[in-house]
Amino acid sequence: MKIIPIAAVPLYDEGRSLYVSEKKIYPRAVTGIFAKWRWAFVWLTQLVFYGLPWLPWATESAARQAVLFDLGMRRFYIFGYVLYPQDFIYLTGLLVISALSLFLFTAVAGRLWCGFACPQTVYTEMFLWIERKVEGERGARMKLDGQPFSLEKLVKKWFKHVLWIGLAMWTGFTFVGYFTPIRELGLEFLQTRMGSWEVFWVFFYGLATYGNAGFMREQVCKYMCPYARFQSAMFDKDTLIVSYDTARGEPRGSRGRQVDFQAAGLGSCVDCTLCVQVCPTGIDIREGLQYECIGCAACVDVCDGVMDKMGYPRGLIRFTTQNAVKQGWGGREILRHVLRPRVLVYAAILAVLTTGVLASLALRMPLKVDVVRDRASLARIVAGGRLENVYRLQIMNATERPQRYHLAADGLPGLVLASEPEVEVGPAESRWVAVRVQLPYDGAVPGSHPIHFAIGAIGAVGGDAHVSEKSVFLVPR
Repeated sequence: MKIIPIAAVPLYDEGRSLYVSEKKIYPRAVTGIFAKWRWAFVWLTQLVFYGLPWLPWATESAARQAVLFDLGMRRFYIFGYVLYPQDFIYLTGLLVISALSLFLFTAVAGRLWCGFACPQTVYTEMFLWIERKVEGERGARMKLDGQPFSLEKLVKKWFKHVLWIGLAMWTGFTFVGYFTPIRELGLEFLQTRMGSWEVFWVFFYGLATYGNAGFMREQVCKYMCPYARFQSAMFDKDTLIVSYDTARGEPRGSRGRQVDFQAAGLGSCVDCTLCVQVCPTGIDIREGLQYECIGCAACVDVCDGVMDKMGYPRGLIRFTTQNAVKQGWGGREILRHVLRPRVLVYAAILAVLTTGVLASLALRMPLKVDVVRDRASLARIVAGGRLENVYRLQIMNATERPQRYHLAADGLPGLVLASEPEVEVGPAESRWVAVRVQLPYDGAVPGSHPIHFAIGAIGAVGGDAHVSEKSVFLVPR
């Protein structure tokens, strides 16, 4: 056996790079039913995102923003609801519902979320639209990038990036407007009085949008998004995916419209490569299912257009299942297999969980109370020989009108409330109240005894709000 000295082994191959720079993708514009659906979701999602912070919501106390997450005051306003950090369970329910919805949609029809509603897809579509309007269609953009530096190139590139940055900064401003009242934020911006954290998050979110949608684009979907990696665990052969019908399309080859392709031994695919040119991730769907495919169906639209021009039936590339392509199933068979047990289980769990969260939110008590013992004085003897414990009650009014609450304590014979029995709390406010509870000296044996604080709203408005909180009364030895 020949031993090669370590010094003689090259540490790297000078002719091979460990990093391969990918070619820039220039997606061609496409028209069709799925393109219309994609733009419908762009409009829908962005009307909600950009418009919701400006939507006013009238209350009895004052008008406010309909959706506002006030982190400083620890209040979360969602239309008519005022949520506190103690309502974290609703956020948990929302996240679980979102995850189950993603599992359900993926099991049924693959990456519908990625192709039509994901923010990365939506903003990439918007940025690409701006790029096409400024620089032209695919061929013009490729030609412009290949040209040497010129005044035309400088103006077009400069104008495109100005529009991109403007849209990105408006996106960052809107994002911050969900946490700071957007009208106040706009006034602070005009007066150059925005806080440092607000400026930071506007630029952070804006630059993230600018970088992801303007430059990284498909690389976010291919390399950064974890969903692309674990989606295969939710796919099976009855999942609707964008598929190329190999049996019908192969062997592919170019031909004239008048050529009898079957007599020439060709398939329906004319090898025009338009399905590759319109793909936002640059894949060739004819090579089969790939993790880079985001299910946008742009290739379906463009291929149907080619089939129409050639006089062939549509559907060479279509949304279908692997089993359907293999077995030649029709729509009824596909639907029957799509509604399989795992899909029905996902749907049932999602329906039950959604119903439970909505019912809990509708029946939610607009009053919350936290009881904290005064640790400075666990128990003491006061005038009249009575034992007294001191507590601090945090009363949170989850309505947007002032409320008066009645306080009471029970759980031991002779237990009385020695402090004010009523307290007023402003709209959507929380208030700490010191409460003194007394017991006759011989009213209980030494030790810790469970008691309850009962807090209820006074009056017709909010009179159904009442809670009971546990605590303990200490009797010293």
